[in-house]
Amino acid sequence: MTAYDKELVARGEARLRWARERMPVLAAVRDRLKRSGALKGARIGMALHTEAKTGVLALTLLEAGAKISLTSCNPLSTDPCVAAALSANYPLDCYAKKGQTNEDYYKSLNKVIDFGPDYVIDDGADLIFLLHTKRKEKLAKVKGANEETTTGIVRLKAMAAEKALKFPVISINGADMKHLFDNRYGTGQSTFDGIMSSTNLLIAGRKFVVAGYGWCGRGIAMRARGMGARVCVTEIDPVKAVEARLDGFEVAPMIEAAKDADFIVTATGCKDVVRGEHLKIINDKCVLANAGHFDNEISKPDLCEMSTSTRNARENTTEYVLKDGKKVYLLAEGRLVNLAAGQGHPVEIMDMSFALQALGVEYLAKHHGEMSPKVHEIPKELDEWVARVALKSMKVDIDRLTKGQERYLNEWREGT
Repeated sequence: MTAYDKELVARGEARLRWARERMPVLAAVRDRLKRSGALKGARIGMALHTEAKTGVLALTLLEAGAKISLTSCNPLSTDPCVAAALSANYPLDCYAKKGQTNEDYYKSLNKVIDFGPDYVIDDGADLIFLLHTKRKEKLAKVKGANEETTTGIVRLKAMAAEKALKFPVISINGADMKHLFDNRYGTGQSTFDGIMSSTNLLIAGRKFVVAGYGWCGRGIAMRARGMGARVCVTEIDPVKAVEARLDGFEVAPMIEAAKDADFIVTATGCKDVVRGEHLKIINDKCVLANAGHFDNEISKPDLCEMSTSTRNARENTTEYVLKDGKKVYLLAEGRLVNLAAGQGHPVEIMDMSFALQALGVEYLAKHHGEMSPKVHEIPKELDEWVARVALKSMKVDIDRLTKGQERYLNEWREGT
């Protein structure tokens, strides 16, 4: 190992240690899994953004007796020093590398499938999709999976509707302790981590457009307003548009919002949210970033077709000079800006989300035989277990119903 490699591994180990010491909920899950022995000998294939918090999840499952094969779910979302530390210091397989080509990305996914997992932990459903298409020979061994994010759940529900899904999948994203906090507060903060490290630009006083007002969009809009931006939301859902308006944000179609936007961030899970018609009228020097899972929310084909030149303006920042002379700046190649250009969600947020991931695998290990091949919501008792452990770690106590209150709520005859 070269001096550079040793330094890389040491930095990765420090990041793993920093995260582990700040993930008390996952620590409680680790103790629970060791006691239950439910995952002893289980082979778990993981496709997640490979950074420090993910590493702590992988090591938690390893300590619970599982065998682990891990890769990233995005070509740009790996922390190289964490991947190096996992490979050098622990008995697991880690194939994640930052900056992979599309071909190398799928080679890494295939290596995880070659491992022959009993259970899959996925983010975006690429691993599950590959198992159902090009790697069907490994499909029968898989007893179940977890899916982390909205985009993956949409794909999997479409598969289930066509009866193409062959094993049960737990929607981790459906848990309140995931989407209420991970999607809103995690994405809200980490998106700005990526934007600021890429641009070093002022947010206050600028026009900041957020495409999509789901939980991720809510978090981004809230943080942008908190930093002093003039925030405009674009939506296709009339109910969410009303909600955004009553939350105090401007609401407009993208064709109007883009005219004077200083920043546009997409968080929709759909493709071509920013496309040619918007680029024709876009504000000069507008910064474009994506906080959705796939790199198709901002149309890179349209950007390339409408540009006369491109250059790397800064790290993770590509300048496109449009034919009319205006310049736009695309961050992190249109991939998840919070991971491709930042360090992902805060540790405390992923503590809760990854606790749910570990509990989801435990639930699959105990109950997969009773579960049909569709998308299942994670049991509410596990969601509440994580909430109570999180509150305890925050040194927060809450009220509990008295016996009389319980009777009152359950007895319809009693009245008021």
